[in-house]
Order: sequence, then C-alpha cells, then structure tokens
Amino acid sequence: MPIHQLSETMINQIAAGEVIERPASVVKELVENALDAHASRVEIVTAGGGLNLIRVTDDGAGISERELGLAVARHCTSKLSDDIHDIRSLGFRGEALPSIGSVARLSIRSRTATSDNAAEIGIDGGRVSPVRPAAANRGTTVEVRDLFFATPARLKFMKGERAETAATSDVVKRISIAFPSVRFTLAGTDRSTLELAAADGSPDGRLRRIAQVMGADFPQNSIAIDAEREGVRLQGHVSIPSFTRANALQQYAYVNGRPVRDKLIAGAIRGAFVDVLPRDRHAVAVLFLTLDPATVDVNVHPAKADVRFRDPGLVRGLIVGAIREGLGAAGIRAATTGAAGMMAAFRPGFGSYDRGGPSNAHRSYDATSRSSATGYDPARSSQRPLDMDFRNGFGESPQSGFDADAMLSADSRAGQNEAPEALLGTQLGAARAQVHQNYIVAQTNDSLVIVDQHAAHERLVYEALKNALYSRALPSQMLLLPEIVDLPEDDAERLALHSETLACFGLRLERFGPGAVAVRETPAMLGEVDTQKLVRDLADEIADNDTTETLKERLHHIAATMACHGSVRSGRLLKPDEMNALLRQMEATPGSGTCNHGRPTYIELKLADIERLFGRR
Repeated sequence: MPIHQLSETMINQIAAGEVIERPASVVKELVENALDAHASRVEIVTAGGGLNLIRVTDDGAGISERELGLAVARHCTSKLSDDIHDIRSLGFRGEALPSIGSVARLSIRSRTATSDNAAEIGIDGGRVSPVRPAAANRGTTVEVRDLFFATPARLKFMKGERAETAATSDVVKRISIAFPSVRFTLAGTDRSTLELAAADGSPDGRLRRIAQVMGADFPQNSIAIDAEREGVRLQGHVSIPSFTRANALQQYAYVNGRPVRDKLIAGAIRGAFVDVLPRDRHAVAVLFLTLDPATVDVNVHPAKADVRFRDPGLVRGLIVGAIREGLGAAGIRAATTGAAGMMAAFRPGFGSYDRGGPSNAHRSYDATSRSSATGYDPARSSQRPLDMDFRNGFGESPQSGFDADAMLSADSRAGQNEAPEALLGTQLGAARAQVHQNYIVAQTNDSLVIVDQHAAHERLVYEALKNALYSRALPSQMLLLPEIVDLPEDDAERLALHSETLACFGLRLERFGPGAVAVRETPAMLGEVDTQKLVRDLADEIADNDTTETLKERLHHIAATMACHGSVRSGRLLKPDEMNALLRQMEATPGSGTCNHGRPTYIELKLADIERLFGRR
C-alpha cells in the first residue's frame, strides 16, 4: 500500500484511542477544562454509565463565538505558551474535544461574561457543524451522546453500567480533592447523586473536602504532613498505622494540583509504612507535591496520569522521610474505629465476629507465641548478629546478645515508687489488671485501655533493634573469595556510586571491570545470603528509585523476626510495675500503636462509650 495522508477524522479517532478509554476519561477531560476556565461550580450528569449521555456544565470563563471552531480543532489550546516545560494548567494538548467528537456526538454551548448571547457548535462522528446562536448562562455546557458509536468495536471493552458509573464517580472525587473551593455535583440514571459542597481554600477547608470524599473517620485518624526539600514542597495527610484499607485505592497523589497515579509516589508511601503495616494492608493518604513545573514532565502519556521527575530520588526521599517523621512526631495513637468495633462486639448477635476476620489472625499468632515459653535465644540462633549488644549499641562479645526482658525490668525498678493514681493522667494510664495472661487492662481519667502485651513489647524491641542498627556501621562478614556479579554496565556504575551507603549496611563492593562488581563483604546480620540475587535486586531498586531500600528492608525483616522471638510472650504473668513500665515505654516509642505486623497493640474505650453500653447516656 502506498504512503498516504490519513484523514482528519481517522487521526482524531487514533488520538481518541489514547485519550478516551472509557466514559470516565471523557468526564476527566471535560471537568479539567471547566477547572482551567476557573469555574466555581461543576455539574455532571450521566446516563447509561456515560455511554448514552455525559453532560458537564460549569460557570467558568466560557468560549467566545469566534473561538468555538478552534476549540474543536486538534492542537488548538489557550493553555500552553511556547515553553512545553512551563505547564501550569490541567489540560494543554488540545486533543480532548476533537478526539471525543470523532467517536461520539458532541455539542458545546458557551457564553463569556462579555457576550450578550451564547453560541453552540456540534461534532457528529468527526463531522463539524457550523457555529450557531444559542441561549445559555455564563459558562460552558458540553454534551456527549452515544459515546463510541463511530467506533463500535470499542463498546465491546466497556464494563457494565454500574462499573462505569463507579469509575466516573472516582474520577470526580479524585479531582475534587485538589479543588476544595469548587462545588461538584454528579447525577446518574440510578438516581444517585454525589454532592461536594464548596469549602474555602485553607488547610481546614481542604481537610473538610477530603472528609467528604474519604469519609469522616479519616481526618481524626490521620497525621498532617508538611515538609520541603530543595524547592519541592510536600503537604497532605496520611493515616495512622492502625487505620488501613485492603487496597491502595484510597491513596491520592497530586503534582502541582494534577491528580496522578505514579508508581514512584505509590512506592514511596509503601516504603514509609513498610514496618508498621501488614503486607496485605495499605495506608490511606492524600499527598500534594508542589515544585517547579520545569522539574517534572507531565507530557509522558496522553491521559496525563503519569509524570516523570527530574530528580526521582529527591522526591522519593522527601515522601518517605516526611511520612516517617510525621508518624514519629504523632506519638502513640489508636484508630478510633477500634473502639467502634469493640462497642459493636458487646452488642447482641455479634458473636460471628469471633469466627472470622482479624480475630483469627490474632488467635493463630498467639498460639504460635505460646508454643515457645523459653523465648528467643540470640546466642544459639543461626541468624544472630555478630558482635552486637543491643542493650548498649554494639559490643565486643558475640555472646552478649539481646535480653528481651531487660527493658521491662530496668524501667519497672525505676517506677516502683510512683503512685498508680498519678498515672491516670498519662495517655495509657495506670495498669489495673492482666487478663488471660496476655492483655493488660489500664485506666486513664476518662477511658479504659486494653493492651496486647506481646504485640506491644514486640514493637518496643523492634525499635530498639533498629536504633542499634543505625547507631554505627553494621558489622559485616568477609567472604573467603570475592564474589563476582556480572551486570549491565549501567547497573554496575549505579552500584559503584552507592557503594558508600551500602558499606554502612555491611555490604562492601567495588567495580570489577566494565560490566561487573566484586562483593567482598556482606552484612553479618543476614547470615548466608544469595549474593547474586541481593546485588541484582539492589541494582534494579537503584535503577527504578535511586535508593537502596532493598537492603534496608532485608535487615529490617531480620530485626522484626528477632523482635518477635525476643519479646514478652503471651502467657507470661507480669507484675504491676512491669505492666506500668510497658505502658510508659509505649508512650515514649514512635509507632507503638501497632506491632511489627501492623496489628493494633491497644484499644481505648472512652468512659462515655462504656456508659452508653449500660444505658447511662
């Protein structure tokens, strides 16, 4: 077939295949246009999941009659100057409207503030009709009917009406968080309506919009994040470790106000929570990154959901560091939903909870805990660290090990003379009893606190181990013969650049020719290790994120295992002084609201809730 020029309609349909994936994609593009026009009110109406009808109405600046023809032409936009790196709007390609018009029946009715009347233009499967007068208020109404009628094969890939409606609702919610001062309404044929009232642009106003989208529980179970590094500003909220979800759908990220689904940001959130959440649970987060538009490329994909940072390591480090600092500064907090679940457990007919869900996980874990009454002996362990004394940093004797009970005994002796009544004003209060040889019952001035002694002490031991890990360079074990790892030259160069950081964790390597590295020492804490796999994993990690988190995570996993075996067992009777010492250590240890596996270490029940159980309120 000879080379020939494609028709304008064919070009637009090809573009539509990249930009318009489903009805939610249409809503996203039209809502972004409304926001770029400085609208304060956006109304969306759909029918048939958006396949039959999508109507978006706004009160923005509008489009003048003489520019309506350009608005539906490819690569015509008012949002982009001559500098492709200076993008300060949500849209900038000039492809959305002509792409939609090429696969659907599109009409645009608009009126500017200075016009006496509105004007309208239509596109039917790529055929543009002349501009004609119309009646309308200030702003723009875009109506899309019979989506994909011109490309019927695309309809086979659409999901059911309910799924498409849910996708559209998610798009509107995701965008609305970044624009709290705009009122959004979404209505469908199922008579369901989403209404997001406008709030002010202050942090409190933004938090109210977040609560509208993510639920009223999130603000009171979240931590504010505000950090800046080298011109990159990070703001937002993340959930406390005991407030989680089964998937990552409630992680919202924004770059210069643009909603994005970026793997680097998602990986940074996961890395920040790596040792405080279970593997199958996910944090809830809303993060806003603000940086110079020239340092981020949003022109990566036609859907504009992906971005590329000039310095990904800086962005990832900022997110991980800010979240971990926020979690540490927040101290010990339990999710408010824990008390709600506890209240529900007291109600008649709630016994089914015992036979499923989280309780099974706790029960099996406790059974494992009780199976070893003698606890973990680091001196006999095959994975014991060499030359470490975790009570005093690093010692000289390999047999010094770590005494899991030393923390309790020392602090309990120090607190023997403190009257229990004086402890009622503390966060976790005064220990009153130990029940079922595992749960400490404590009293504060206005609440009852139940603590899982094993889970709590496991977190305390783990944090002590981590502090010891970072107190100085980790001990390493020298290999009898250096192990040569063949790698692509770029990977070998990246590893060489990070060699000093890796040496701090006990992994010493150096270049060995153009496409290989020689590993001379490995972290003693890892014991026998697959050096080839470890180095290759690190090379991949550095290539993706410019970090060495893979090695840190392995070391943390060993520390977590040691903490689990070295903590106070379920079934051990504690003296009152020991129980109070554990409570005080929890209050002083960041992240102690959850154990190493992400389960809550304590539940607090307010006195008002207890009184409601007995009908006193």
